[in-house]
Amino acid sequence: MTRKQKRLSVIVTGLLFLGAASGLTFYALGQKASYFYMPADLAAASVPPGQRIRLGGLVEKGTIVRGQGAMVAFSVTDTQRSVKVNYTGILPDLFREEQGVIAEGAFGPDGVFIADSVLAKHDERYMPKEVAEGLKAKGVWQVSVSK
Repeated sequence: MTRKQKRLSVIVTGLLFLGAASGLTFYALGQKASYFYMPADLAAASVPPGQRIRLGGLVEKGTIVRGQGAMVAFSVTDTQRSVKVNYTGILPDLFREEQGVIAEGAFGPDGVFIADSVLAKHDERYMPKEVAEGLKAKGVWQVSVSK
């Protein structure tokens, strides 16, 4: 093998290795992707049970039901549609009715959203970006300017 052929084989081997590493990286990241939906968006999107998504909106008033232990059931709404959510775990301190929330998880076979994490806003001026944009697009949420 000549010197030129050795150099070419090293370059080709390096490129194959980089291609395989980047392919595996993109595959792994694609498996962890979760798409954001508002309750009204779910009617148009056909989300199969078990597919991981993020569900955002407002906690519907009067729907928080605490079960045994850390089990909590509530509904997320965008004022057009509501989605029932079941969550087992400790809710954020600022979780309450009519506040912005993002629940991450998947739909069960019965059509109820099973959340494995719930994120709530951290003060009265902040709403999760995806929720705020979705509610603004529907004309439900306006930014309140206070000094």
